[in-house]
Amino acid sequence: MARKAGLGRGLDALLPGGGEDDSAFGNEAYAADGKSPDKRKQKPPPHGTPPLGEVVQLSVDRLTANPGQPRKNFDETELRELADSIAEHGIIQPIIAMPAKAGTPSPEGASYIIIAGERRTRAARLAGLREVPVIIREYTDQKRLEVSLIENIQRSDLNPIEEAAAYKNLMDYSRLSQEELALKVGKSRSAVTNALRLLKLPAEMQKSLESGPENGGISAGHARAILSVTDKALRDKLFRDIAGKGLSVREAEKRASALNAPPADGGETAKPPKRPPEITEMEEKFIERLGTKVTIDGGLERGKIHIEYYSMDDLDRLYGIIGDK
Repeated sequence: MARKAGLGRGLDALLPGGGEDDSAFGNEAYAADGKSPDKRKQKPPPHGTPPLGEVVQLSVDRLTANPGQPRKNFDETELRELADSIAEHGIIQPIIAMPAKAGTPSPEGASYIIIAGERRTRAARLAGLREVPVIIREYTDQKRLEVSLIENIQRSDLNPIEEAAAYKNLMDYSRLSQEELALKVGKSRSAVTNALRLLKLPAEMQKSLESGPENGGISAGHARAILSVTDKALRDKLFRDIAGKGLSVREAEKRASALNAPPADGGETAKPPKRPPEITEMEEKFIERLGTKVTIDGGLERGKIHIEYYSMDDLDRLYGIIGDK
């Protein structure tokens, strides 16, 4: 199977199929009723179990959203446009789903969790389709999170906060380091680190970032400029200036540098931090890199670094990061 260029290993590597290439379905248009001419017979009984790995026609009522779906917001206009396209041309690529485990919250009658294709499913419902083409797979919870995250990132479907929250969710659930996560999703480690830092923003700023500049909010570049300001009150001031004055990212970065500078005239400007900002920044980098509490006790010339661990496994993990390799 030819490897697609794109994000990390991509969905090809995450969708097990014994060599079967699911991407082949991407070039095949299903009719407006959700079926392709040569797939119409592959229809399971109303409450039967479809065969794994094959395209089957499944009632949309048997599909429910993935509770770990990183994408929380779906643009209604875009959904309607996709629904119109589906009504005319059919579904281009099957939905990927897995059997719902016992105890999984789901609407009555739903028995399969959507792994990839929730947007297509929503649009199919809007278009009035009763059935959609589905491939049933078996996934561990970790793999389900990975596939959902990577599918959304590959399609640029996530806003910066959704992407950052998905990274953190996958890291926490799978006990991955930032470096391991970066390899899984095909991003640089610095890109993952910068994304996770966005979760440090207050709720109001996160909401503005979710909205995006096109809707009067801030961009990820604006957010990074805000986070670079060491004083919390001055961070709020910069956010207000960006929102109220429409500052560009470059202007916000310059304003952040000015706010971090110590007062030159003794006036009411930014107070110098209690310790050098380089120390605070380095401490944050240690915490992000090691995934545990790190405290730097000292200044620019000398001091001590305290690294905490909470079990032998945790200590062994830290040694694997900073020890001999």
